[in-house]
Amino acid sequence: MKQPEINYWITAMLARHERVSDLNITVGKALQVESDGVLVPVDVEPPVRELTPFQTEVFALNLIGGNRRLLRDLVGKGSCDLSYSLDDRVRFRVNIFSQKGYYTTVLRKLETRIPSISSFQFPPQFKMMAREVNGLILFTGATGTGKTTSMAAILNRINEERAVHIVTLEDPIEYVHPHKKATFNQREMGDDFDTFANGLRAALRQAPKVILVGEIRDRETLEIALTAAETGHVVFSTLHTIDAGQTINRILGMFEQDEQPQIRNRLVDTIRWIVSQRLLPRIGGGRVAAMEILCTSLRIKDLIINGETEDKTFYNVLKEGSAHNMRTFDQHLIELYEQGLITEESAISYSSHRSEIKRGLDTIKSARGEKTSDIDGLKMEEEEQVDPYGGWS
Repeated sequence: MKQPEINYWITAMLARHERVSDLNITVGKALQVESDGVLVPVDVEPPVRELTPFQTEVFALNLIGGNRRLLRDLVGKGSCDLSYSLDDRVRFRVNIFSQKGYYTTVLRKLETRIPSISSFQFPPQFKMMAREVNGLILFTGATGTGKTTSMAAILNRINEERAVHIVTLEDPIEYVHPHKKATFNQREMGDDFDTFANGLRAALRQAPKVILVGEIRDRETLEIALTAAETGHVVFSTLHTIDAGQTINRILGMFEQDEQPQIRNRLVDTIRWIVSQRLLPRIGGGRVAAMEILCTSLRIKDLIINGETEDKTFYNVLKEGSAHNMRTFDQHLIELYEQGLITEESAISYSSHRSEIKRGLDTIKSARGEKTSDIDGLKMEEEEQVDPYGGWS
């Protein structure tokens, strides 16, 4: 199997289905793509009913192309990350990993068009984030929920409006930003720097106003990011947490108990926004993002300093924080349902508090004149009937 055959497979996989997000090359399965969140097989000529260990290994090695660092990572760490381009027409973020002695390759298709806040219908809070001049802005959620796309849209806005130096540290580079008003320097892990911590430490000497760190993976990277935010930089980064409240608790969990007071005070001074994302199936095909948004306020600062109690939680502050540009997942899910973008089942499945969202959905259904219960014709136990002779039956 040679490079042209590899590229033929990739081209065929992209062409067979609409809205392909990922390509999956796994031993014992056919070629597969993920479309609208579901893995589906792809037919090619000649047919590939089940991939052999030899085919998946050759596929992986062709993508690596003799890069010694990637080979060392794959053998020593069990996986490696890289980017791959197909004739400059489409780019992929690639992860190759070993499982049961075989190699699996997953290619995430990257958008070549730089996203904008308006074209992706992102919330107006994103424009406010683009105007921040210092502090820490975090995007959280599972892999593949659109965190990178959201940050790219904000950086694009900055690029259009502000003449500043922007340094990004990515693994790998996904969106390639042209120079507009801003000056962009995009660095890729492995080729341009070795770890996020070292890349971020170096960035502080490169006179940027805006820094993007692909992911905060450890305490060292977090501490440097906080230092950068404290010294006049605005820092964008991601964490793998499910909501805004858990994000704060995850950060605090990186430090020892005796360090908690100091780190809580640093977070109060540096956190500007936390956006958590979940991708849901859209009615009619495709997917739509639900977003929980936290913005620093006096009540948020109080929770960071003193912690949550039964009465005071991040969820409750976000729920009541619309005046401060905040909202919970459940509030956004209810909006998406009211707009006809998602089903009731999806809203409930992706909610944070089912009782909260069910009440909201029932309010909408009641206003529409729809039934709010699946139980029809409720009757009293054996309805009482008047006896024609004057008594009760």
